[in-house]
Amino acid sequence: MIKAVLFDLDGTFADTAPDLGAALNHVLALHDLPALPLASIRPQASHGSAGLLGLAFGITPDNPRFAGLRDEFLAHYTAHICEHTALFAGMAELIDAIKQRGLPWGIVTNKPHRFTVPLMQALGYAGRAACMVSGDTCAHAKPHPMPMLHAAQLIGVAPEHCLYLGDDKRDMEAANAAQMHGIIAQYGYIDPQAVLDSWQAAGRIETPLELLRYINM
Repeated sequence: MIKAVLFDLDGTFADTAPDLGAALNHVLALHDLPALPLASIRPQASHGSAGLLGLAFGITPDNPRFAGLRDEFLAHYTAHICEHTALFAGMAELIDAIKQRGLPWGIVTNKPHRFTVPLMQALGYAGRAACMVSGDTCAHAKPHPMPMLHAAQLIGVAPEHCLYLGDDKRDMEAANAAQMHGIIAQYGYIDPQAVLDSWQAAGRIETPLELLRYINM
C-alpha cells in the first residue's frame, strides 16, 4: 500500500532543462563556442554540471579547466534559476490528487541544497513538500539509498510504503536499495539509448497523472 510519494526534481518534477541549457550556452558563448540545441542538452540535464560540461566541452571533473567552467556555469544558473523552468504538464494536478488522498509527498534530488530550495520556492512548492532532500543533505547521494531512507524518516513513512518517481537509472537503483517502489518518468531526461528494462523499476509512466494508477493500487 502506497502511503507517500517522493519525486526526483530535474526531469521528473520540473522541466529545468531550459534554464540549465541557457547557463551552459552562456558558458559556451564566453568561450566563443556555438550554442547547443536544447534537444541535445535534455538527456544530460539530470547529470548536473559534470554531465552538461562534459557534453559541451568534452571534459571530466578531473580536468584542470573543469572548476573554472563550473563556476561560470553555476554563477549564471544561480542568477537565472527559474526563468524558463516549469512543472511538467500534469504535475500540478498530480500533486493536488496526492494531497486529496491525504498522502505526504516530497523531493529527493541530487541537486545541491543551495539550488533545490530557491527553485522549489520559485515554483511555489517549497512550503507544500513534506520533505526536500538534496544531493548534499546526506553523506551520500543517489544511487546510494541514504537520501531515500532519510526522506522516509522525515515524513514518517516506512520505505516499503513509499513510491519514488525518477527519470534516471540511479533513481531506480536508489529506490530498490531502499526497498521503495521505483517508477520511471519516461517523459523526463532519458537518453534515447537507455535500456529501461535493465533499470528494474516497478513500472513506467508517460505522463505525471499516470502515476495515480500505482498510488491507487
